[in-house]
Amino acid sequence: MVASVVINNTNNKYQEHPTLASLPQSTIDEFFSTNVIQVVGDSTLKPIMSFEQLMVDKEIKRVLTRFDKPTPIQATCWPLCLSGKDVIGIAETGSGKTLAFIVPAVIHIKSPPYSPPNHQPYALVLAPTRELAIQTQQQCELFGSTCGIKSVCVYGGVSKGEQRRLLRKGVHIVVATPGRLLDLTNDGVCDISNVKYLVLDEADRMLDTGFEEEVRNIILKTREDRQTVMFSATWPESVRKLANDFLTNPIRVTIGSQNLTTNRNVTQIVEVIDDPSEKDRRLVTLLEKYHNRKNRVLIFVLYKKEASRVENMLARKGYEAQSIHGDKSQFQRIEALNAFRDGIYPLLIATDVASRGLDIPDVRYVINYTFPLTIEDYVHRIGRTGRAGNKGISHTLFTSCDKVHSGELIKILRQSNQQIPDSLLRFGTGIKKKEHKAYGAFYKEIDHNVKPTKIKFED
Repeated sequence: MVASVVINNTNNKYQEHPTLASLPQSTIDEFFSTNVIQVVGDSTLKPIMSFEQLMVDKEIKRVLTRFDKPTPIQATCWPLCLSGKDVIGIAETGSGKTLAFIVPAVIHIKSPPYSPPNHQPYALVLAPTRELAIQTQQQCELFGSTCGIKSVCVYGGVSKGEQRRLLRKGVHIVVATPGRLLDLTNDGVCDISNVKYLVLDEADRMLDTGFEEEVRNIILKTREDRQTVMFSATWPESVRKLANDFLTNPIRVTIGSQNLTTNRNVTQIVEVIDDPSEKDRRLVTLLEKYHNRKNRVLIFVLYKKEASRVENMLARKGYEAQSIHGDKSQFQRIEALNAFRDGIYPLLIATDVASRGLDIPDVRYVINYTFPLTIEDYVHRIGRTGRAGNKGISHTLFTSCDKVHSGELIKILRQSNQQIPDSLLRFGTGIKKKEHKAYGAFYKEIDHNVKPTKIKFED
């Protein structure tokens, strides 16, 4: 195979293969248009649309052979990340963003080979939840024995002992949740002062869950000349401010709309239930329709006690089901996720603690037993199906208790060209203005990239 990309990681030089460089602009424009890709920033790099256009050694190539071709976010971000640029990737869930930042990290580490000194990793990936961190680590492990890449996942809720032991042995990549990482850095076990490649995964979720101060403290502990890559499902003001403060001339890649949108591969069904006490009966009826006792169905509820109650109710009906929520230990949650992934328990009841970041293949159906507190959580819940180009179905049980969300839900359904039941329209289409946590409804979003106007007073 002809080498497709030449990378000198010492100064992050990147050269396009002649077959890619010679492609007419019309071909690139068609690729961007077909996949609804927008690139903002100072870059003329062309997307890597096939693995033949990516120079990798045989070990990395062996890992990538399990995939057909790069996804749009991978194709567009790889040349940017490999050239050392700071990148902001905005894409819906299930878009393949994890490999969009892991593959460049592996290539950087291997060319020239990086040997981690005294607890100093080359790459750091921050994730908002333990579940997402674990799944990112699993992607890193694809390159472990094959490529000699050492990685470790650190998160709270479990003993630090094993995490300390692995860090002391030296690793190339650390995948972490913010709280536990700060604990380990303060303990002197994990030195991130030499991190050259920093990834903020699901930055919007990280800030929504109150980690902004921790994230900023962590970034300040890394080297100033690092490369920073940020991925987010949405592009709110809080994420823009973080990017403006810590990224240098970033290139922003948007797949689809940068506003809150749903995966177009998911058929959304909304059913209005007049009597909330009928939801148990309706759930069982839906399972009789969707579940063949083998296929995976993910059921979302709002409260921890509700998760346990629904789990027990389904068990009494003869269903193999487990639940994950905040009252369960980290070990119990991982065991339940593994049992769901392996098909041992094909029904999983989850609170919103698991609605972001879960990447479980072949989840065809998502049922919202209880509507979430925000429309953002609704979008991320149903994004657990229809992943990696597959089709999926979400079925939402909506009651009068949820009517405050009707306007936002109707807007999402319209944007996705989904059917809107008349019973939902009766609740109204008005959308309440979101309030800032500190300033309430009087807060106005501003663009921090706009320079202030100077006013000169004459004598």
